[in-house]
Amino acid sequence: MLNQLQSQKLQHKILPHHIALLNLLHLDSMSLEQRIEDEINENPALEETNNADDSANDKFSKETVQDFQNWEEYGYDDIPDYKTEYENYLPADKMPDRQIAETLDFREELKKQYRFAELDEKKYKPADFIVDSLNESGFLTHDLEAIAEEISFKQNIWVHAEELEPILKNIQELDPLGCGSRHLGEFFLIQLKKFNSKTPVHLSAIELVRDHFSDLHACNIEKIKREMKMRDAEVKEVLQLLASLKTRPFTGSTNTIQVNNTVFPDFIITVEADELFVSLARQRSASLHVNQTWAETVQHMDNDKTTDRGTRQYMRSKLASAQWFIKAIRERESNMLKVIKAIVQFQTEYFKYGDTMQLQPMVLKNIAEIVGLDISTVSRITCNKYADTPFGMILLKDLFTEGLSNKEGTIISNKVIQTIVEEVVEKEDKKKPYTDQQLADILSGKGYIVARRTIAKYRDQLNIPVAQMRALFN
Repeated sequence: MLNQLQSQKLQHKILPHHIALLNLLHLDSMSLEQRIEDEINENPALEETNNADDSANDKFSKETVQDFQNWEEYGYDDIPDYKTEYENYLPADKMPDRQIAETLDFREELKKQYRFAELDEKKYKPADFIVDSLNESGFLTHDLEAIAEEISFKQNIWVHAEELEPILKNIQELDPLGCGSRHLGEFFLIQLKKFNSKTPVHLSAIELVRDHFSDLHACNIEKIKREMKMRDAEVKEVLQLLASLKTRPFTGSTNTIQVNNTVFPDFIITVEADELFVSLARQRSASLHVNQTWAETVQHMDNDKTTDRGTRQYMRSKLASAQWFIKAIRERESNMLKVIKAIVQFQTEYFKYGDTMQLQPMVLKNIAEIVGLDISTVSRITCNKYADTPFGMILLKDLFTEGLSNKEGTIISNKVIQTIVEEVVEKEDKKKPYTDQQLADILSGKGYIVARRTIAKYRDQLNIPVAQMRALFN
């Protein structure tokens, strides 16, 4: 028996080119250059012009030299060849004092090591994805479930989180040791187990980190002593052992691996006559264009029906892809300018003087409302983007802070509170450090009403231990 059922539902679908545009928004300058280069290599309908390079080549070409040098001057020049050859690569006034060492990103080094240790080539792509997901300290801040979904979506291979667990364990054994640790406790355990020691202090340290790390993080020393049945002297020995461990898998100071810390800005902010000016560090859409020969060929094929249908479809798809890519780059740059101008307008005093105390509370919603974009779009645009300012390079994400009110009712940025907490802790008596409650009282005396738990949160964000730990190791 057949039945008919009428229903009404609302669906929201994102077109593929919209997804691709969102993927372009979060790219920084270097990643965008690579993305453009890949697109040009894959799509013959897309071209790039670089007039600056062409004019530079013409300037130093043989024909240009012959305009003002005859053969005797050119052929019997007394300048040694090594000088002119060297200056083709590096200006004489910028010659280095010592040899320039090649630097490698620690992630690339990890990938190479993994290929030596693992023979199964099917695990290379998931391992590379995990390594690329590590932060600058070498920690893995993403959940394996989320990473498995990302790998399945981007690389078209179905991966489960359970399959990534052994791959992650192998990565953690590479050099630097512990890269891929998901939190500090796991990193401590990896280091302690690497010692391969059976002394009571090491065994107690492993038990403490494995079973009581939350209490250690909260500095519940009395609870740890009670549950582990340890004396004060034993606890002190264990804490001293833990204090000798590294707190980050990668710090950039190892002898075998060096990281190039050069940051390429996405925006340039200048101050002239007390007025702020904002621009993109490099506008890429101006140099991209569609291959005219390709476009004319497509037009001719549309009029000439004798051409093979598959060929016509291929030519049209490449032309449409090139046109869309240029349009997407332009839209990306337009939205980036809107967002950075809104941020500078919101934080005018900060950008004029570079004083953290001038930072105003600002969240993504504030900027989204000004520029008329979605909050997620603003988040992608500001992700991993740097601005070159008169007072140095800044990460845009650092400008987004929550607000607190002082005694006068003025809303101030939590960055201001963190700066004051840092200054107070730096000047405290190292033998009698301030507790969180005492820090809250000191800030209250300065006109900032902050709860003790808020102080504790900011102290953790600043990587400042609690008072008991500061007194123990000072």
